Amino acid sequence: MSRRVERAFIGLGSNLGDRQRYLDAACRGLRETPGIAKVCLSPLYETDPIGPPPQGPYLNAVAEIDTTLAPQELLERLQAIEEGNGRERSIPNAARTLDLDLLFYADRVLDSPTLTLPHPRCHERAFVLVPLAALAADFLHPGRGRSIRALLDAVDPSGVRPLAQQRSTPWRSSPSASPPSETG
Repeated sequence: MSRRVERAFIGLGSNLGDRQRYLDAACRGLRETPGIAKVCLSPLYETDPIGPPPQGPYLNAVAEIDTTLAPQELLERLQAIEEGNGRERSIPNAARTLDLDLLFYADRVLDSPTLTLPHPRCHERAFVLVPLAALAADFLHPGRGRSIRALLDAVDPSGVRPLAQQRSTPWRSSPSASPPSETG
């Protein structure tokens, strides 16, 4: 049985250690995952932390991917990449080496015990909307029926700053070498 290629968006964040190294590792992990192709990345942004103090600023970005993985399979892969990079789940909104959030999976709306799509708070978070708008400003939020651009206009983006010096690799929008397999 073949699986359809779907477009998904993933939020990336880090505020511990070498933040860009963790985001680079996440990008490599996505590109090396069978069933994921066309990994395009937004620019990097430094953002104010949300959560219990003290925390340093985050680096945030969004990845746009094409995938044949089902939503739950993709979530499990994201969690494996996080764990492989030292992610510890202690208290909500705590500082972390790597945070990968499945923001959107095509126009899918899902509410299960392990996964909610779209991400339940992405429409109110400038640190998600600013990099997402750099990739897909006209994408419509399923269930809200508003574009990312319109959602961004409704939030305060002042805590989101473009990163002044970005490494050239892998932070460029380029597809990976091969498309995802359509067999399953």
